[in-house]
Amino acid sequence: MYFCLTMLMAELEAHPDQEEDYRFLHSMLREKKIHLLFKIHERLKLFEKKRPIPVQEQAADLASKLMKEVLHQVCRDDVKELVAILSKPHLKSLLSVHDAVAHRDYEPTLLPVPDDFVADEEDSVKIVSLVKTEEPLGATIKRDESTGAIVIARIMKGGAADKSGLIHEGDELKEVNGVSMECRKPKEILSLLARSKGEVTFKIIPAFYREEVSSQKKKLFVRALFDYNPEEDPTVPCKEAAVGFRRGDVLQIVSLEDETWWQARHHGDGQSRAGLIPSQQLHERRVALQRPRALFKPRTSKAPDEAQVLEDVDYRAITGFHIAGLRRSFRLGRKGSVAREAVRSRRWSAGVHGSIRPPTYVEVIPYHRTPTDKHRLVVLVGPSGVGVSELKKRLLISDPDRYAVTVPYTTRERRQQETDAVDYHFVPLHKFEEGILHHRFIEYGRYKGHYYGSSLDSVNRVLADGKVCLLDMHPSNIKCVYTAEYRPFVVFVKPPRIEELRLTRRRAKFICEEEDKNPVRTFTEEDFEEMIDTCESMEREYGYMFDKVLVNGDIAVAFRELKSAVLRMTEAEVQWIPMEWVCPSPATARRSCSHLTGWI
Repeated sequence: MYFCLTMLMAELEAHPDQEEDYRFLHSMLREKKIHLLFKIHERLKLFEKKRPIPVQEQAADLASKLMKEVLHQVCRDDVKELVAILSKPHLKSLLSVHDAVAHRDYEPTLLPVPDDFVADEEDSVKIVSLVKTEEPLGATIKRDESTGAIVIARIMKGGAADKSGLIHEGDELKEVNGVSMECRKPKEILSLLARSKGEVTFKIIPAFYREEVSSQKKKLFVRALFDYNPEEDPTVPCKEAAVGFRRGDVLQIVSLEDETWWQARHHGDGQSRAGLIPSQQLHERRVALQRPRALFKPRTSKAPDEAQVLEDVDYRAITGFHIAGLRRSFRLGRKGSVAREAVRSRRWSAGVHGSIRPPTYVEVIPYHRTPTDKHRLVVLVGPSGVGVSELKKRLLISDPDRYAVTVPYTTRERRQQETDAVDYHFVPLHKFEEGILHHRFIEYGRYKGHYYGSSLDSVNRVLADGKVCLLDMHPSNIKCVYTAEYRPFVVFVKPPRIEELRLTRRRAKFICEEEDKNPVRTFTEEDFEEMIDTCESMEREYGYMFDKVLVNGDIAVAFRELKSAVLRMTEAEVQWIPMEWVCPSPATARRSCSHLTGWI
């Protein structure tokens, strides 16, 4: 056993850069008392192997009887000396150990604790030593309002305190490096710890705690659907204990016990300590308290116009280039007052009744694409006029061997210059309506008595060819393809601030149908406001499905960002897809805890 200890010490010394728990083990094994205990253990094991027979098994009892026999002869000097020797505590202990070894009764035993036993505060104190590094110890402290004591409020997963397993939530701090915590404020303790170097010793009264079997729990990953900066959050319990993130970041949730502040770390930082992030419930409450600015904005009503089918804005970057599938959108145009009123109605319902939950986090799981798997569907969404069709067109032209679009379906007659299955799939009315009944169309609409639509069959043909299928649609229709079969990568294109919109879109044109009396129209101030309002409504209602949010201020910059994001998605070894594509998210039990005041 002592040889094993020596080998372990040599192994630890050969790797001085090991983690903190290894360094703590090394310092503990260097204690002289530990080495003496191991040597005693070896001697006892050697004694067991030799199996010697003791001459006397009751040496302590024999010495006690001998003292009683010679007490009446204490007048003799030799008897006095013998009685003095037998009365010495060290000799009594030696004889007691002799008898224990003779009976082979040297295993430690503990007396049973009485049922009515109440531990005294001082008897339950424990001493904990942690090695301090540049990283914080990973715990937050607070003052108990009822007792005034300084207690551990939270243990951050992955920190030094958590790895040691010696400090737990609810433990009371009595001393830090020998300094009493009585009448101390949390800020004073933080200053004391900041000045400490090397080993930090805590005197602690343990609290009753429940062991967490975290190793048996399923790892939980979420994708953030909003940006979070702890420095800008006045409500965060402790800024140093919080973790910032950007929309789209994948986070590993390590604790959901607090219903207000979860503990999480960025995916890939498995060895780092966890930090605080706002819980889903907290962020939803915050968003609900922010009344949408457009709810109470007065608007002037207009007479209903005939619904128009319009293509998206063309920034004059590509002209005279016809691509099947980019000809028309199957949604109501900007002048469709019916569509506008429907959007306003949805906004009012969402703002007043709170029926729409704001985007917070979506549970995700890793997806490993194999060479035989089809590519994920790329879906672009955004308000009319924001540039979705233009971005899709540029992406298609940049690499036609990689990207493709669907060929739309229509019930109108084929024109002389058109080719079936290239410009459109020309189908009879009954066949189109049959596809509607069987939910084969992602989007469809009617214009001048004829149906137009995008079919799932066209999507499947593109994917079967081994290409990335590009779609643009209204976000309300994403649910048709929001499945594990298509695994859509959804990009939400949003406009910049209205000041930038006025500068970049003032000269842009709407390209309408050739038969329209006014096929080209410029943006108006109402178009800008409608674009901003529709964007807010879409993001609030469908934001949980958006993998990427792209601000289209400058079309060239936006295109480069879009192309880079799609390339990363198609070439990444591991991709993160929503858990709901595989199975419903499990219900999470949460437990509240009190406000934090310090971070150590």
